[in-house]
Amino acid sequence: TAVSFKYNAIVTKKSLKMSSENNLDVEESILIQSDAENERSGSINIEQNEMVSELSASEEDSSPWISWFVNMRGNEFYCVVEEDFIQEEFNLTGLSSMVPYFDYAVDMILDLEIPLETLSEDQQEIIETAAEVLYGLIHARYIITSKGMQKMFEKYKNNDFGRCPRVNCRGQAVVPLGLSDNPRIYPVNMFCPCCKDIYYPKSSKHAGIDGAYFGSTFAHLFLLNYIDLIQPINIPSEPYVPRIFGFKISKESDYCKSRRKIKSDSDSNAENAED
Repeated sequence: TAVSFKYNAIVTKKSLKMSSENNLDVEESILIQSDAENERSGSINIEQNEMVSELSASEEDSSPWISWFVNMRGNEFYCVVEEDFIQEEFNLTGLSSMVPYFDYAVDMILDLEIPLETLSEDQQEIIETAAEVLYGLIHARYIITSKGMQKMFEKYKNNDFGRCPRVNCRGQAVVPLGLSDNPRIYPVNMFCPCCKDIYYPKSSKHAGIDGAYFGSTFAHLFLLNYIDLIQPINIPSEPYVPRIFGFKISKESDYCKSRRKIKSDSDSNAENAED
């Protein structure tokens, strides 16, 4: 009986060992199958991503240059200039001396063929940059036309240009303004029709836009045509009083004297500018 019990125990142990080995084999086969499926799934995902990238690239290649440029990140302030306006030679008067490879730049903007095989890589890069500068200068002329102003009005309504950061202007929408009509002098600023002051663009991605691409005329001509867009300035019932630990600062302190001097100089400069 003892021998029989020992024999049965040995058989049972072997059976359990074989069962365990079989389970391990099954688990290993399942893992191998799972890895293979993951690999196939990963390769499918890579192929799908490549297809999406190729489609996106083909769509970008097939889109007109103007649409591509306007839809670039950081170019939200621009509107689409109609090709008919660009094709009119009168509208481009004087710009040929401001942009290198002028004819090639115009052709690039209008999606006309350019003999790239005759140009070096450096020349092609110059032409691409020249096309962007030329479009900006054309844009400044287009937005003071009735059609261009209407397009900018739509962007203004959508708050594409941002709002005035001044508290008392109560979120008045701003318009882009150039301090000069010549390129590479000043970046674009934002003009608030409520406080009539200028500010830097809210987003740093717009800080590099040239102010000449909007010009010094557009903002004011735009507001003359859409005078109802201007909110009345909010004059607080009590002016802001600076305090330290809850106490008013003495009017005879250097701090208050310097503030009064700055305000006086600012007012006199404004009067001189109006004269």
